[in-house]
Amino acid sequence: MTTKYVLSFILAAFCTVNMALSQTEYVNASMKVPSHPRIILLKGQEKGLLKKINKDPYWKDIHQNLIGEANRIVDLPTNQRIKIGRRLLSVSRENLRRIFDLSYAYRMTKDKKFLARAEKEMLVAANFSDWNPSHFLDVGEMTMALAIGYDWLYNDLSETSRTQIRQAIIEKGLKASYNEKDAWFLTAEHNWNQVCNGGITFGALAVYEDNMAESLKLINRALNSIQKPMNQYAPGGAYPEGIGYWDYGTSFNMMFLSAIEGVYKTDFDLSKKPGFLNTGMYSQEMITPFCHTFNYSDNGASASFCPTVFWFYSKTKNPALLYMQKKLYELDKSKRYLNDRLLPIALIYGAGSGASLANPVEPSDLMWTAEGPSPVAVMRSSWSNPEAAFLGFKLGSPSVNHAHLDVGSFVFEADGVRWAIDFGGENYERLESRGVSLWGKAEDAQRWDVFRYRTKSHNTLTFNDKQQSVTASAKIDDSGIKDHVMYATSDLSAMYKSQIPSVKRTVSLVDKKFAVIEDELTTNSQFTKVRWNMLTEADKVTFISKNTALLEKDGKKLYMKVDAPIDIRFYNESSTPTNTYDSPNVGNQFVGFEADLKLNTTQKITVYLLLEDVYSNFKP
Repeated sequence: MTTKYVLSFILAAFCTVNMALSQTEYVNASMKVPSHPRIILLKGQEKGLLKKINKDPYWKDIHQNLIGEANRIVDLPTNQRIKIGRRLLSVSRENLRRIFDLSYAYRMTKDKKFLARAEKEMLVAANFSDWNPSHFLDVGEMTMALAIGYDWLYNDLSETSRTQIRQAIIEKGLKASYNEKDAWFLTAEHNWNQVCNGGITFGALAVYEDNMAESLKLINRALNSIQKPMNQYAPGGAYPEGIGYWDYGTSFNMMFLSAIEGVYKTDFDLSKKPGFLNTGMYSQEMITPFCHTFNYSDNGASASFCPTVFWFYSKTKNPALLYMQKKLYELDKSKRYLNDRLLPIALIYGAGSGASLANPVEPSDLMWTAEGPSPVAVMRSSWSNPEAAFLGFKLGSPSVNHAHLDVGSFVFEADGVRWAIDFGGENYERLESRGVSLWGKAEDAQRWDVFRYRTKSHNTLTFNDKQQSVTASAKIDDSGIKDHVMYATSDLSAMYKSQIPSVKRTVSLVDKKFAVIEDELTTNSQFTKVRWNMLTEADKVTFISKNTALLEKDGKKLYMKVDAPIDIRFYNESSTPTNTYDSPNVGNQFVGFEADLKLNTTQKITVYLLLEDVYSNFKP
């Protein structure tokens, strides 16, 4: 292959990635762009915002704590270019937090120490050799960080500093996004697209007057590209990658839309895409009564105060969005919310839209379902009682970004105990540093050897010790509330192709008191062993009869009662992995049963999860 041919091929590929995405021209040079500051909190809006903050004790407290955090940042050493494995992401994220906080503090107080410290941080980052474009999330977040500081502090930065910061945004951020190898995010349908397009657009808007032609190309490119992940919210607002990645991808999508609308007075109706405005409620539905999360896929179980929710409130005025946020704020005695790098957004759109945390309205719906790439159903007995029952049911496909082999899995919380839980995510650096090929999605990919990702580690079914199909998917086939029963049903048969002819699972919350997991299994002439698994935080498991197990935690009890037409074999297994690359699992264990299914017939296995007061009077 000749050099000329290779260069032509690269150029053609480059054009395919970077030009084909700009099919619609949304913005052009004839559209007026405001002067600095122009991103999110526009010039002259500080006094009005501060007036609204001071009217509400919750917003006033958050504001004062944010200013206090900015004071603490002033005395910290500047962030340095230190990679962890292949990522610079922790540095980019901390820079975004510091620069956003400091810039907010300066605009609201005019105390020049915040200006000086933000300027110093930006100049150090501007002089990094690069922002690690091989892992472009790092570039996206760093570009957003410097763009906010450059735009918000523009009129008070020295000309020398403006020049250095602007050049860094252009060279290390905007131009880096033209590299085809690193800019694969442009065609992605997940959080990478949202984060990277969000960061690059912030950079393009910040340096607009000095880089107009390129900025317009990049803004138009992003407006076309970001619709790919936004289409994934349809129809009901469930985020395919789960709640933690909702906070990541959706937050940067929100920042993108907010910046575009602030400059152009429109978001070109992108926020009206099916499901997108509904996703604010998805983020609240995934929070359990005891303030954990339904953490399927690569997500953590800790729920926290979320600034992004207030942007959704500003758009929908849905009071149900505020209820859990007040609870999470009041529970956060150590003020962990100050670590959120987008915290000023809570004030800009919370206080700015008149949201009141003093008297939020309790949501009325106790059941919520949404279809999409990762359909989900959740049922609860109460929003206000921290010991309420919560039952979650997860479907979809393992092929979705960050998904596990967990289709048909459930979680159950009641009486303040997480009786059925999900491991959630793994530590990526831990696995990658040990040579694990983590991101493959083939049926035989090493990813599926990771302990927390395999089928047998989830609260679903396994047949003959085989994994679920990676490429198959399942949806919610039926759901609703009938005769005091909240339920959702799914045909899981495709997940077990060639293993068993038919698998249907229904999860129900009955009388707002107990959970029922019902599996209808149809076999053929092939021997089939079923494994019914549940990961639990119970610290003691006792088998009190051939079909009943007793789980105990902190003096509380849950009975697992099995109704089956076949003999079952209970097991209680350690959740400690055998591979050295897996993270240790502490404070949980597996409980469940195996059974040999009858041949050539349909059989139903029903598992009741009953608290002590229900079990004593229970009649199936």
